[in-house]
Amino acid sequence: MITYDKRRAELYTWMARNSISMAVIEDTEGRRNPALRYFSGHPSDAMLILTITGHAVLCPWDENLAKQMAAVDVVVPYTEFGRNPVKTVRGIAEKIGLPEGSHIEIPGNTPYPLFLQYVEALLEYDVLCRESGIWTEISSMRAIKDEEEITLLRKACEITDSIIDLIEKQVKTGKIKSEMDAALLIERESRAAGGDGTSFETLAAGPDRSFGIHAFPAYTAAPFGTKGLSILDFGIKYQGYGSDVTLTIAAGELTEAQEKMLSLVEKAYASALPLYKPGTPTKEAARKVDDIFRRGRKKMPHNLGHGIGLEAHEGPFIKNLEENPWIFENGMVVTLEPGLYDLAHGGCRLENDILITETGNEVLTRSRIIRI
Repeated sequence: MITYDKRRAELYTWMARNSISMAVIEDTEGRRNPALRYFSGHPSDAMLILTITGHAVLCPWDENLAKQMAAVDVVVPYTEFGRNPVKTVRGIAEKIGLPEGSHIEIPGNTPYPLFLQYVEALLEYDVLCRESGIWTEISSMRAIKDEEEITLLRKACEITDSIIDLIEKQVKTGKIKSEMDAALLIERESRAAGGDGTSFETLAAGPDRSFGIHAFPAYTAAPFGTKGLSILDFGIKYQGYGSDVTLTIAAGELTEAQEKMLSLVEKAYASALPLYKPGTPTKEAARKVDDIFRRGRKKMPHNLGHGIGLEAHEGPFIKNLEENPWIFENGMVVTLEPGLYDLAHGGCRLENDILITETGNEVLTRSRIIRI
């Protein structure tokens, strides 16, 4: 049982320290925010209002779903407020008797015209809409997974590993012939294993398309696993929490340039992994990899990694920038994904999911470079 009360209690403490009387979390089309599920258990399409008095009020689109999945104090149907976010916040403020002058913090991604509507409708309150504040606190909370989250991520990774093994077997036996074969196998097997499906749209790129960081379109009927380098980037979601891995299939006799790419990526991965430990700035790991590629006269065109959880990309971020403030902490679950790409020779990326532990790290997935 996920301890939503415990998570909310931590946020209520922050709200009290920062004089925030009401916090509004909205997960709607165009303004998605998985913090709704993180604090309530309700998957999506609702507004969650947290009050300084320690009450969680959920206003869902789907009342039946809320009865099954939400773990909150009060459920008030969104239809009661005309399916309008501003009227919803106004209505809840009136129901709880929120004192005049109270600070109400709305989502930082609220469009400016909608923010003005909030201000006009809540003139007796101080409406805050900012990128920092409570959203920085929520991001920090979500970056460090609790025991329940780690259990769900382990299960997602377990399913992922079983699919990686199956893909290797079917590519080697010729059963997987196209990008589409690989992508549809992942979708089918993830659900057959009890997962929610994929964490994001699977990216399958055969030798003619693996030069891209993210193949476009995501997959086609083109050959996959044939001579050269093929890339498969996918994740499995289990009860909301998703993995994210990338494996490279190296088939046939490779060119000297392709072998160099594989060697550099494997070296970069092995060199960065020991830096995934508590107390190490994430930019140090990214800098290590960039240095290895630079000495090999190559350049990685993306960050080294990111956090995973309810989102495929969330904090912390592992990038070689001076202004990157993130430091590895016990409980973070992140990716390690060095990669190189070339128009003529194709691409190579090796990505696994890593749990930061008290003493170092634990690799949760078994993605690899598969040679056939």
